[in-house]
Amino acid sequence: MKINQITLTDLRRMNGKEGLILQGCGGETQEWVDGINKMLTDKGILLDNTKFENVSVFKSDGVTCILYPFEDVHLDIGKLAMWRLQSYTAFAGMWLSDYVDNRLGGFEPEQNKAEKLKPDCALIGTNGNVFALLGMASRTLKQNSMADEAKEMYCRVTSSGSYCEALNIIGEYVNITDGSEQSDDMDEDYGESEAMKL
Repeated sequence: MKINQITLTDLRRMNGKEGLILQGCGGETQEWVDGINKMLTDKGILLDNTKFENVSVFKSDGVTCILYPFEDVHLDIGKLAMWRLQSYTAFAGMWLSDYVDNRLGGFEPEQNKAEKLKPDCALIGTNGNVFALLGMASRTLKQNSMADEAKEMYCRVTSSGSYCEALNIIGEYVNITDGSEQSDDMDEDYGESEAMKL
């Protein structure tokens, strides 16, 4: 069983995927997952002894929501659609695609991802402390009008399980470059003042 913490931006990047989002899921996520797995199995919706094992949790307008992705499970989708409608008052269930389209303004265009999410950031050769690197990457994103991405990156890095995973996450948001290559282009006073903030 894996429970992922994701953001609304992550949801907008799930183009081509589908799942069930239940809203207002306060309390223990594991209890929700176990309860929904049992309920959908009892109703003949989850088939062939499959169950939701790789769910994602996110917050929207202060409400905790859980995404149950349709990958790796066998479903009677017709029965699930009926159950979703019948249980809407209890769970406010929505398909992932409907949720993103109606609540988040649609999925993020594929062609914009690389350009938008990868400003250059000179991290190679700097202090290897993960929080120092996170601070520099965060400032780079904010300087490129990407404050939401900076906040999202911070949340993901601080909940990551290892130094390697943290670096990989930072690399998803900034194009990691060698500081010595940009030193001639940078204002020295600016560089010193930024270092003092770390």
